Amino acid sequence: MKKWYVIQVFAGYEGIIKADIEKSIEEKGLQEYFGDILIPSAKVKQFFDTSDPLKDQQLFPGYMLVEMEAVPEANRLVSSTPRVLKLLNAPLSKKEVERIAAQMRGDVLVSGESHRFELGKEVEIKEGPFAGFMGIIEHIDEESEKLTIMVSIFGRMTPVELNFEQVKQ
Repeated sequence: MKKWYVIQVFAGYEGIIKADIEKSIEEKGLQEYFGDILIPSAKVKQFFDTSDPLKDQQLFPGYMLVEMEAVPEANRLVSSTPRVLKLLNAPLSKKEVERIAAQMRGDVLVSGESHRFELGKEVEIKEGPFAGFMGIIEHIDEESEKLTIMVSIFGRMTPVELNFEQVKQ
């Protein structure tokens, strides 16, 4: 039975390694032991490059996934491929494979930096005209990465809209 395994490889060579493995499978006639070979990547919005706003970005640089039967011939073929560092012997669970597939389809938000803001939490404003003020998070807009913070100005609570980067937790 074929299962998904992780291959640790030299980062930046994933495409070449995938082609090498596929060629070796065909040359040695081991197609029955192998399924798909994936380089997990997702379309990521690029703000600085307006010519191509959606660009493929690898989810796990230096790692690939291979669907195969863990027979000695298959293990040897993958492990002996140039630039392959290690074939991890433990298969991935169905849940892990589904999560990675969801990320590749774009069903799960992949962000380079995670912000863990919570409604009602007190934060310090670190930039802008209210720098140094403390406030309470009233609203979180994940999509535009903005917060509405209630700040006490002259003894009165006033809503202030700020970017995630302008606030320190």
